[in-house]
Amino acid sequence: MNEQQKIATEAAAFRRLLKHLDENKDVQNIDLMILADFCRNCLSKWYMAGAKEQGVEVDYDQAREAVYGMPYSEWKANHQLPSTPEQFLAFEAREATRKGSS
Repeated sequence: MNEQQKIATEAAAFRRLLKHLDENKDVQNIDLMILADFCRNCLSKWYMAGAKEQGVEVDYDQAREAVYGMPYSEWKANHQLPSTPEQFLAFEAREATRKGSS
């Protein structure tokens, strides 16, 4: 695989990840953080950093819109549920484990 093919393949995988997240709006960011230690907001920050590496300025709101497929405020109002006490406990346990292994 040459460099151009690698870049195109990585871009296709990223687009597929965004599509998968869009098709599974019921998966909350806190669930992603608990299970995978990243969420849609993390992807937005990585997107913003990737743009900066290319010499392109993308602000956080633009990056979140690229990842969420809509303005973040709209996604939050329509798809984000309040975190449950169980989710908070699982997240705190994950963070404690993560900090303990650092």
